Amino acid sequence: MSTHADSKPWTVPALAEAKRDGRKLVMLTAYDNSFARVFDACGVDLVLVGDSLGMVVQGHDSTLPVTVDAIVYHTRVVARGLQRALLVSDLPFQSDATAERALDASVRLLQAGAEMVKLEGAGHKLDVIGFLVERDIPVCAHLGLTPQSVLKFGGYRVQGREAAAAEQLRRDAQAVAEAGAQLLVLECVPSELAAQITAEVAIPTIGIGAGPGCDGQVLVLHDMLGLDTGHRKPKFVKDFLAEGGSVAGAVRAYAEAVRSGVFPDTEHSY
Repeated sequence: MSTHADSKPWTVPALAEAKRDGRKLVMLTAYDNSFARVFDACGVDLVLVGDSLGMVVQGHDSTLPVTVDAIVYHTRVVARGLQRALLVSDLPFQSDATAERALDASVRLLQAGAEMVKLEGAGHKLDVIGFLVERDIPVCAHLGLTPQSVLKFGGYRVQGREAAAAEQLRRDAQAVAEAGAQLLVLECVPSELAAQITAEVAIPTIGIGAGPGCDGQVLVLHDMLGLDTGHRKPKFVKDFLAEGGSVAGAVRAYAEAVRSGVFPDTEHSY
């Protein structure tokens, strides 16, 4: 059954409305036109052209080799498959090192069809967020496990377990919201901390390995379908193809599980 939210194209202001209304946001990554069309038809609210494509499409060991050109290409082909879902595209490694570089990359992504760009971290990135937002470029922030920092972290590790780290994450979440970000991805963060951040910040949060307390959830397409990408599967991954029976069925099962609060459960949270 179609609802008001399901039938109208998503906009950036509608994300804030969803948080106020308590409506869970459903997000998936996509890298090509065919999957984008399926996601759009099956009620996915946001589609992310993630730099995860470096690992699941290009076969790299991290997201670091991904270029702006690659994100632009995949953004363009995904955008052609969407009518209602809001398209978010990643700013790849060091393309947001300065405000000017981030602006150049963001303009290319928006011209390719993105409606929002995503960047990782806080700190000096706060100035970048403000710079982009002042120039009418919507921004999604990304905190917790930020894959572009994998070398600094020494691997893919849950963030915010210790009290000091948790408090820093809370401060960073407030800071990115105050800088103008309109959406916040929380990756690999303990459930209790993610729920606290979600309650404290005015902008919607999207969890990936951050428990059920976020305002929405995102998974990498290949993980949601249970595909073997040659990388270790994290705890938060669930194979929805097994219960959905088809790609479209898997997407619908994932969307329903997110909206009903069934996913993620304790088994798929930290």
